[in-house]
Amino acid sequence: MRIQGLGVIDEATLELDRGLTVVTGETGAGKTMVVTGLHLLGGGRAEASRVRTGAERAVVEGRFHTPQGSPAAEVASGAGAEPDEDGSLIALRTVSADGRSRAHLGGRSVPVGVLSELSEQLLAVHGQNDQLRLTRPAEQRGVLDRFAGESVVTPLTAYRELREQWISVSTELTERTERSREMAREADLLRHGLGEIAAVDPKPGEDTELHNEAKRLADADQLREAAAAAQYGLSGTADAEVDAVGALGMVAEARRRLAATEDPALRDLEPRLAEAAVLLTDVGAELVHYLDSLDADPTRLEQVLARQAELKQLTRKYAADVDGVLEWAQNAEQRLAGLDTSEEALTELARRREELAGQLAEQAKAITVERTAAAEDLGKAVTEELGGLAMAHATVEVAVQPRIAEDGDPVALAVDGVVLHAGRDGVDDVELRLIAHPGAPALPVNKGASGGELSRVMLALEVVLSHADPVPTLVFDEVDAGVGGRAAVEVGRRLARLARSHQVIVVTHLPQVAAYADRHLVVNKTAEGGLTSSGVRRLDESERVVELARMLAGLDFTYTGRAHAEELLDAARSDKKAEEPPRRTRRKKAAN
Repeated sequence: MRIQGLGVIDEATLELDRGLTVVTGETGAGKTMVVTGLHLLGGGRAEASRVRTGAERAVVEGRFHTPQGSPAAEVASGAGAEPDEDGSLIALRTVSADGRSRAHLGGRSVPVGVLSELSEQLLAVHGQNDQLRLTRPAEQRGVLDRFAGESVVTPLTAYRELREQWISVSTELTERTERSREMAREADLLRHGLGEIAAVDPKPGEDTELHNEAKRLADADQLREAAAAAQYGLSGTADAEVDAVGALGMVAEARRRLAATEDPALRDLEPRLAEAAVLLTDVGAELVHYLDSLDADPTRLEQVLARQAELKQLTRKYAADVDGVLEWAQNAEQRLAGLDTSEEALTELARRREELAGQLAEQAKAITVERTAAAEDLGKAVTEELGGLAMAHATVEVAVQPRIAEDGDPVALAVDGVVLHAGRDGVDDVELRLIAHPGAPALPVNKGASGGELSRVMLALEVVLSHADPVPTLVFDEVDAGVGGRAAVEVGRRLARLARSHQVIVVTHLPQVAAYADRHLVVNKTAEGGLTSSGVRRLDESERVVELARMLAGLDFTYTGRAHAEELLDAARSDKKAEEPPRRTRRKKAAN
């Protein structure tokens, strides 16, 4: 990822490889701008205040690796983005000093929403705000559903489809019942209009045909004269003089003279005149037919005008032309079918609503059963993880409870005799509860956990959910706030374990966490000419020792600080090596 003109960062390039990458730096150096850059690449909100002082714009550019056929690749393809030669996608986001923002993906200008869709498949950013979101019931239900996987997704999909049908039928029944008088009046007007149209019985395009026919009848004499003159010009008369012969006779004479010559160039013209003679003969025949069919009958003209008057009565009321009148009639019939307020129609709608409600209640119960089973497993798994995060005596419970419907709830649903709120995600409320120590009450995590404990609960959840999370890159922005000592070491260990299956990027102030990094980036701040700027660089092993010593106690140039940093690095390396899964080897077949 490359950053230009964002906050205190003038220009920086971040090498983000597989495994665990940590970003450290002194307070105010601009570590948060790294996460801000990732937010912008992910389609996050652009703010002019983020643009560096004196810069015209902030630019964030990132290269994403998207396997062919993956959901992320499909999003990019749908936006017309073109991958690079190595199959990766380059995303670009610019924010100007006046707050205007532009997005590009794969060399194409795209709406910011496309970057949001792409990042949903590739990137998950966790920070202090995410901890606050974790306290919301909807977020907690989403966590449980992610853990449960298909066992909840399948019945939930069926539930949502049934719920849409149930709401539609219920709404229609309520509308027909409460608006019966109004709908009855509307139905009468529609029936009156349909009756008028049926009495006239217009045909598609009839008004245009009548207009043309009336014009021919009114101008019959002039039309006959023009057609007769044209026919005479083609055919002439049987006893005409030579110079009065029609066009057909003249063409015949020309053909005879060309055929009689011995010059091949002239003889080659004769077939073309033969084609002209055929065309002239056809036109002459059509003129004769036109003259025979031309009618100057005043009675027929009167009939046509009367029919036009009937059609105009309809076009004045219902549409601009006959085709529009017929379309109005078709729509009116459909609308009339939905205005049936008869007892039979209402009874059928009520029966259908109850049928759908029964099916919906069964799906809701199936979801609750699966969630309850998954909640027990999730609580045990998170509790086990917390045991390694210096919260050995804490227990996490995941409670699944029915959400009771309030008075007047438009989506109240009876489930086993209890009226519940049938939301889009089912009838359950999900709550994460923390029992801080044996004998303590189970309290919601936002009430029973401190800031540091909440950070560890979220990290434990992320580790547990890693098998069910398809997002390949996880970003943690100081989620270790409020954590120290042995707990900090365990946070580092868990992040390193998570980095086996994901690309993990961590902004941290804890040396115990930074020691577990596969690569270590530091944000340096400098001040020149009254302007502060920051850059990002990768540390080698010796530089890591200096940085960890600074993070430990600001002792980067003392023997004691370096010794502590080296000891911390050695411990982390040994820990990571000990936790590496053993390599599988093929067993040799026994000799005969």
